[in-house]
Amino acid sequence: MNALSTWVNHQLAELDLYHGPALTLDTVSGDASFRRYFRCRFAGRRGPGSCIGVDAPPDKENNPVFIRVDRVFAAAGVPVPAVLAADLEQGFMLLSDLGDTLLKQVLNGHTAEHYIDQAFQVLQRIMAADFSADPLPPYDSALLQREMELFRDWFCRRFLQLELTEAEHTLLSEVFLFLEQRALQQTQVPVHRDYHTRNLMVLADDSLGVIDFQDAVLGPVTYDVLSLLRDETFPAWDPLRVRGWVDGFAARLRQGGIIAIDNEQFWRDFNAMGAQRHLKVAGIFARLRYRDNKAGYLEHTPQSLRYIMMEIAALKAHGPACLGQFEVWLKQRIVPALLAALPAARLTLVPESPA
Repeated sequence: MNALSTWVNHQLAELDLYHGPALTLDTVSGDASFRRYFRCRFAGRRGPGSCIGVDAPPDKENNPVFIRVDRVFAAAGVPVPAVLAADLEQGFMLLSDLGDTLLKQVLNGHTAEHYIDQAFQVLQRIMAADFSADPLPPYDSALLQREMELFRDWFCRRFLQLELTEAEHTLLSEVFLFLEQRALQQTQVPVHRDYHTRNLMVLADDSLGVIDFQDAVLGPVTYDVLSLLRDETFPAWDPLRVRGWVDGFAARLRQGGIIAIDNEQFWRDFNAMGAQRHLKVAGIFARLRYRDNKAGYLEHTPQSLRYIMMEIAALKAHGPACLGQFEVWLKQRIVPALLAALPAARLTLVPESPA
């Protein structure tokens, strides 16, 4: 913290933003990674201002990638923080300040149409970002499978303490393969990969800013819209409303020439991507608890499982037999184990998504 503070004060002077007594840094937040964020307020010759100091250990965070993605997104009109200075050796960055207001804080039933529409506009700019000079890593088979294996290893084995049978392992592998194939068959575009209400900021003019994009990949076109509309840490929207938003976004993408498929195919792709992501996230929440000693995320695990069951229900009529078997297995094996592990949880099975 002292080293970052000294560095930030030096950078403000170098940028001719502030010259005066040393300024202190106020903690803004940490997240599920190793990054820490601090705000520095100052009164310079150009008037009052603020910036964000980032401590991102270089042995744990890929800061060059953050800077690269930031610049490409900015060039595409994506409202991301400006990188004012960086010391890659120490893992320090100085960013422009997008403020304190998360979309999560202001998004509700009354404001939803306004902000979801804005989020869709920004998402289309992300999809149009040109990474041809330095391509994003692909969201390939290995990454998709590695993510879903978190469900098997951390959620089932470590958190629920289940000893899976050979038949159960086979069932999981069959479901994982189906979801992988559905993801790879989709149109591939730049993907933020955590495009949800905690990574969208409401700016002073009521527009949206984007943060936490360093894990961007070239991946399935439904991934980010799924992250936005089915965020485990945000109350679930009415399924009919979600379907309307998804259909509307698919129409935008067809108009923009990004996809050619109809709403039904896009909806199935959306649900397949959702099942893949929510399997991963359930595993990540367990890993955060047992590997990183961050227990707060486990409370969102029931929502992850609700979404998985909803998405499998929406897919099973058009997929292989393993999906129906998986749905039964979730209800008979996983739901009771989760309720035993989280006695306070009240897991109500969600009816099948609207067709």
